[in-house]
This record gives sequence, C-alpha cells and structure tokens, in this order.
Amino acid sequence: MKHIRNFCIIAHIDHGKSTLADRLLDFTGSVTEREKQEQLLDSMDLERERGITIKSHAIQMNFPYNGEEYVLNLIDTPGHVDFSYEVSRSIAACEGALLVVDAAQSIQAQTISNLYLALENDLEIIPVLNKIDLPSANPEEVTDDIVDLLGCDPDEIIPASAKTGLGIEEILKAIIERVPAPTGKVDAPLRALIFDSVYNPFRGVETFFRVINGSIKKGQKIKFVNTGKNYFADEVGTLRLKQFPQKEIKTGDVGYLITGIKDAREVKVGDTITDAENPTTEAVAGFEDVKPMVFAGIYPVDTEDYEELRSCMEKLQLNDASLVFQPESSAALGFGFRCGFLGMLHLEIIQERLEREFDMTVITTVPNVSYYAYSNKEPNEIILVNNPTDLPEPSKLDRVEEPFIKATIITKADFVGPVMSLCIEKRGEIVNQTYLTPERVELTFNMPLAEIVFDFYDRLKTVSKGYASFDYAPIGMKASKLVKVDVLLNGNTVDALSALLHVDNAYDIGKRMCEKLKELIPRQQFDIPIQAAIGAKIIARETVKALRKDVTAKCYGGDISRKRKLLEKQKKGKKRMRAVGNVEIPQEAFMAVLKLND
Repeated sequence: MKHIRNFCIIAHIDHGKSTLADRLLDFTGSVTEREKQEQLLDSMDLERERGITIKSHAIQMNFPYNGEEYVLNLIDTPGHVDFSYEVSRSIAACEGALLVVDAAQSIQAQTISNLYLALENDLEIIPVLNKIDLPSANPEEVTDDIVDLLGCDPDEIIPASAKTGLGIEEILKAIIERVPAPTGKVDAPLRALIFDSVYNPFRGVETFFRVINGSIKKGQKIKFVNTGKNYFADEVGTLRLKQFPQKEIKTGDVGYLITGIKDAREVKVGDTITDAENPTTEAVAGFEDVKPMVFAGIYPVDTEDYEELRSCMEKLQLNDASLVFQPESSAALGFGFRCGFLGMLHLEIIQERLEREFDMTVITTVPNVSYYAYSNKEPNEIILVNNPTDLPEPSKLDRVEEPFIKATIITKADFVGPVMSLCIEKRGEIVNQTYLTPERVELTFNMPLAEIVFDFYDRLKTVSKGYASFDYAPIGMKASKLVKVDVLLNGNTVDALSALLHVDNAYDIGKRMCEKLKELIPRQQFDIPIQAAIGAKIIARETVKALRKDVTAKCYGGDISRKRKLLEKQKKGKKRMRAVGNVEIPQEAFMAVLKLND
C-alpha cells in the first residue's frame, strides 16, 4: 500500500487540467506513441470540440522513483460548476490534489470552491502554476496570489507548462513525496466508494471505485449499501488506457467493476460497495442523490417522433444517470418530456448529444427551476411545482418558496460597479466583498436560482468584458412573492410560454414578452391580440394588425353607403374568422423569450 498514490487535478475551466493529464501519461510511459492524442482522457467528441471535461476519468500510471516502483492513480475531474457533485466524490477517493492555476488568468471562482472541497476532505494540496510559457503570463503576481490563498511557501509552488512538458517531472516527484499513501484496514470487511460509472452497451454498467478497507475479488458476492441490491463481481481490474482484469483489487487501490447491471440508475455515484455476506457497518459518508436544479421541456419538432425521442432519452440516461425526465403534453407543442438538468451547461450538452448521437431535432422550452407551493387549505401540504401550469390558484396559495444559491464572482476591481448592478437587478443580496489583491475582488451574493438560469452568465461576461468568473452552490429554499404570468394569443393561453416571475419584474417582463412576440408572429387576415396576464388581470397587450384586403376597390364614384355596406360585410367576416382562427406560433418565438434583453 505504501507505493500507491491517489490524486486528482482540480482547476477552473480552461486552466489546463486535461493537457496536464496528457503530459503526465506521456512522461510515465502509460501511452504509446500510436495512442497519443490531445485531451487523451476526454473520450466524447463533444468534450474535445468544446475543450471541456464532462465526465470524470480515472487512469493508473507506474513511475519508478529512487529505485522503487510507484503506482499513481489519477482522477481527472470536470471543471464546470454543474458537475460539482461528481467532483466532490472524486476528491473523496483521493489523498492529494494538484491545484492547477493559469499563470495568465490567476485564481478564479471555481478554483476556490474546488479547493474548499479538497480541504474539507483533508487532501494534501500541491499548487501548480501552469502556462508559464505564455507571453501574457504573470508568474510572480500569481505566485503571490496562491501564497495568500493557501498560506504555503512560494518554493512549494511548481512552475509548469503542460503544453511544452516543463515541470512535469517535478510534479510527479512532489506527488510521491508530499501525497500520503492510502491508509486502510486490509483485514476489515470490504468498504469501497463509487466515484463514477459509465455505460457500456456490450457489458452493462462499468463502475469505478476506490477500495477504502478490505479487498474485492473476482466472483465475490457484493452489495451496494444505499440501493440495498446484491450482485456478483463478474470482473474487477485496474484502469490503464484499456482495462486490465485482475483477480483482486486491494486496500487503497482504484479499479473498475463489471456486474452486468443493465440500468445505470442502479449505480449511484457516492454509494458504498461492501461484501454481501460480511457487510461493513459504516457506509462512506457524503452520499446524496443528484438533484436536478433546472427544468425544461423537450419536445420533438414533429409530434410523430415522440416514441423515437423516448427511446433516445432512455439510451442517453444510461450514460448520464443525472438526467431525469417524465412525459408531459402541451397544448402548443403536443407530446414531449419534462426534463431535469444539473444546470444550463448540462441542458446544452444533452440537447447537443440528442442531435448528434441520435439525429433528433428538438424544441426546448424556457428553462425554469422547481418551486415549493404551500396550500392554505391543508396547512402542511407542499406541492412541488416544476412547471408553471402546476401552480395552484392564487386563492388556495399560502406562499411559494424558491431555491436560492450562494454565488461567488471574482472580477477585476474596475468592474465591481457593473457586476453589482447586474446582481441587484437579478434580486441578489450582497453578503461579502473581499479584495484578494488590489486588482481582484471576490463578491458573494445570495440570489434566486431562477434569475441565473436565463442569461445571467452571458450578461456577466458582457459587463465585465470577459474578466469575471462565476461559481455557485445551493443554500436552500426561501419564501418569495411569485406570480404566474400567462401569455394569451387571440384569447387562448399558450402554456409553453407561461412563466413564474417575481411580482416586481412581472409587469416589465410581461410587456417585453408581448413586444417580442409581436415582431415574431406572422400577420393573419384578422387582428391578433397578444396579452400577458396574471390570473384574470391583463397586465400588457400588443396587437398584430390584420392584413387588409381592399374590398372597396371596385366602387368608384357613387354613394358612400355602397362602400360602407362592403366594409360592414368585411368586418363581420373578420369577426367570424377571429372566432375560429388558429394562430401558428413559429419555433423562434419559444427561444426569443430567453433573449428578452437583446
């Protein structure tokens, strides 16, 4: 066990985690010349194109040092805030972490939040200053920032460049010297932590785990503690670039397990594996079911593709257990699904994967969050509102609670004003303001999650000229004055455009929605009123004027009453038309509601 080192790489998005992992693999000879490629551990096309890591990846390397062979288990983690639960489980499986900071961009919001996660788990932190070969790098200043943040010695920070391979050997030596070897009881009952799982269409779910106590053998009967199900370990092994089956994975090591499970929902990240005959008494702490934060409707463009969309969603769920969906129907869009996502990036990725991997073109409705509505008839009745149409009548409502988050924004001192006004406009309350350096400020706000799922991130980048980094964590539910704003077209409610909004913003957003729809809805033979309403009260109205046919063209000269007669006849026709008229809503209209500020 003393020759095993388990470590992960934590950093903000785009600070060079995956490239650093590539160099470590090259240096230790874990990959051959033929297998080498950029972002080696990012196996999905989407990850490569966008340059982001979506799934955690584990890989084992061997490194000889002082005449002894060491086994290094690297767990590469996603940098994006949407996948922070997965990052927290990966961190729990390690004893050390490489904290990678970009020498050109310095410390960002996610670096700090991931660092706190690592410190909570008592990890040994090795700071790495990456990208020092860039012309825009500022190593001295960033070194001072890291020293202030960690309270470490400047000599402990390893300057490196993952692109050129500078400093890679020092990083590997630091891992062996500074990261403690795993501790665990070899003779205790099996206790292992699941930190990731992937779905293999031929072999079922492959579970990645770290053994804390005991060992896991091939053919052993095992049990998952939180789901309470028993399985046989058909195959266990270590993770190189390919999987290497072994007879036994011992205490402190990381490996994979194949049990032939066909349903990815049975394997939960953070669960504990133990022996079925001789189970452990204590599960690994920190397990939680992943809760979706953002909800949106996904509908097929053609209603006939509904069943096909269902099978695509089920296949996608096998690979991504944090996607939750249930069928729903909408008067405007027909049959579709109500889906839960971890955040806006997750929603974008799912939408893109549906289009790429399954050739499904879909319509996504306005994303929203889930609220708790309390009824005033039965005191303790809580109604979960995922969709604005689920909200009870105002007369039956006691109060509505919405999820709040703690948002951490790090920006340059010049942009504090614009960033603050943006957060206050989004109903944020400032909690703290800290100057990390004379040039860089950390702002902490409590904000409603609903306000950030729209366009918050884009606008934050705009007001700070791209210099702000943003990170958030949920802090629970708070009561808010929320109302349901409906959009009526020609007197009919369009349920796909309904939204739950705060009272203060309802009039303004209602008016802007009507104006936007007026531009997008094509003119008909009759007037179309577009109205925004709260309950029965109309708060805004725009009218799409009718296309007018000139019926009086054939009257030249003569009495005015002839013209009037024709116009009256036309008026009656228009009235009748409007009563039976159906307004087609173009697909752009659903997306336009998201971009009210443009």
